[in-house]
Amino acid sequence: MTQTADIDPITLAVLAGRMEQIADEMDATLFRAAFNPIIAEAHDASHGLYHALSGDTLVQGKSGLPIFVGVMSFAVKAVIDKAAEHGEVHDGDIYIFNDAHLGGTHLSDMRLVRPYFRDGQLFCYLASVGHWHDVGGAVPGNYNPAATDAFQEAFVLPPVRLARGGQVNTDIIDILMRNTRLPQSAMGDLNGQLGALDLGVRRMDELLDEYGTDTVSAALDALGHRAEALMRAELTALPDGRWEAVDFLDNDGITDVALPIKVALEIKGDTMVLDFDGTAPRCAGPVNIALPTAVATAYVAIKHIFPALPANAGVMRPIKVRIPEGSLLSAEFPAPVGGYTETILRMIDVIFAAAGQAAPDRVVANAYGTINALSIAGKRKNGQPWVMFSFYGGGHGGSPEGDGLNHGNAPISTATIPPLEILEAAYPVMFRQWALRPDSAGAGAHRGGLGAVYEIEVLEENGAEAFLFGERGHFAPKGAAGGGEAAMNVFSYEQADGWHHPPLASKMRGIKLVQGQAVRLETPGGGGYGAASLRDPKAVARDVALGLISADEADKAYGTAWKGAQA
Repeated sequence: MTQTADIDPITLAVLAGRMEQIADEMDATLFRAAFNPIIAEAHDASHGLYHALSGDTLVQGKSGLPIFVGVMSFAVKAVIDKAAEHGEVHDGDIYIFNDAHLGGTHLSDMRLVRPYFRDGQLFCYLASVGHWHDVGGAVPGNYNPAATDAFQEAFVLPPVRLARGGQVNTDIIDILMRNTRLPQSAMGDLNGQLGALDLGVRRMDELLDEYGTDTVSAALDALGHRAEALMRAELTALPDGRWEAVDFLDNDGITDVALPIKVALEIKGDTMVLDFDGTAPRCAGPVNIALPTAVATAYVAIKHIFPALPANAGVMRPIKVRIPEGSLLSAEFPAPVGGYTETILRMIDVIFAAAGQAAPDRVVANAYGTINALSIAGKRKNGQPWVMFSFYGGGHGGSPEGDGLNHGNAPISTATIPPLEILEAAYPVMFRQWALRPDSAGAGAHRGGLGAVYEIEVLEENGAEAFLFGERGHFAPKGAAGGGEAAMNVFSYEQADGWHHPPLASKMRGIKLVQGQAVRLETPGGGGYGAASLRDPKAVARDVALGLISADEADKAYGTAWKGAQA
């Protein structure tokens, strides 16, 4: 067999690019084939190659969500364990499941795992994950802010064999389609994922035909070693020490009590420890997350702090992640975990805050910190159900290099916000407003990005119900290096007697809307970076002229020097 040392740098780079291209092409195949906009438009999906024995991530596509890099490794490991119960895996087998406690994230993310064989031997695993539009449960779209167990969130499917030796078990498909409000959408997404896996097999065949099994296998080993070496070099360049940070979730959706998430970051030489001792215990509501999700989130944060690192499990070898038992970061089945997005965003915020004390030039201020998962659902005149589920953007934090991005997506993903034209064409709604939110950015030498205002009116004469799962309604996104906080999240909904706000600020279930009534999201901005007194007055004057900040707010945050800098 070819040894790792025998792979010259050029061949290694070519093979790394080829394998990443395979994952990229699998991503693109699903994006083109998927029926629901969360995959087709927002790209809430991912594909990759995984180690045959350990399930570790080898390669992931650039378009896939970063959070899936780590959690899909756990998903593949769950399939390896399940396959061991069956005795062995076969060429053409495909496993499917959505159990978040085994594979991470939440029950909306359907995972397909397929062993790839070469010359009768297991070479690696290919995996596909995509956010299905609806998988049963009490709330259309599955973001149930009041869930107290997983069964109230969605239909739970453990790892089962969808195909054996290339023969699909249609009984499994029948069960899946019976447990969704939108079977046509689910069937389209399933076929898209199966097609992506088929393409991955063909591309792997072509790659191994060209380079040989030994060379590609050695390259995969070399990529892991290189990722580890790069991470150790990055850590060695930082000072040794221990730094702590804490932030809070608004509540668990059941009781309006804040939940702390705390981290201690310690660096010694070429190693790092992330210790989350002091984080809130498991809660009643769905802001718990499973252990695989917590570990994967640590990887996402590290990848942001060290952006040159590859999507490979070797990155995490020098890093120990300590998650306390019984905490909301290590919830066990059947604890609800549907709102995982909100919790992992706060994990990233505290990791950034701790790392910023060690290396302020490597981090950014808090982004807006919530995906604002909003479902609006009802029935059309013909009785057919419709479910508009989407997530919404906000401002990113200021950085050492400049102002934060206005109206971006959450830093847990490379997904995009579905265009309003797509949403209006697919569902009986109209966006009265889709705009930047003035005065929402944190002040700083480099200000945060602006949040957004979305106002969505129901057009269906049968009316609809709305469900919101968000955060940052009580705790604002923080600045860094002396920067200011951003505006908090504000949700309101229209009724016959005017506009109202939910009691839990950022979460609400079953808001009944009649035709012509609307919901409004005013999303947070990003925190500022550096002291506001250091901001160029000309930049403040420009922001005021563009309507990004009001004159009164500019005076409060930056003083009046900007008035003399007006053109």
